[in-house]
Amino acid sequence: MSNLTISIDEAVLKQARMRALEDGTSVNALLRDYLERYISRGQPYRQATTTLLAIAKRSSAASQGRRWTRDELYER
Repeated sequence: MSNLTISIDEAVLKQARMRALEDGTSVNALLRDYLERYISRGQPYRQATTTLLAIAKRSSAASQGRRWTRDELYER
């Protein structure tokens, strides 16, 4: 595991430590959890996009070369 040094306002760090202590965790654990959620945030979208593209490729529907205008697409 790697170490990371960050600069943070002393008052903010003090409050974060107190809150983490109340929650039974540490600032280190909070930051690690946040970073893990941050990097995985886009993964469901990538998987959904891949799935949608695979479905589209298997589809037998076709536009038969027809191209719609913006107005036609937004007609109600």
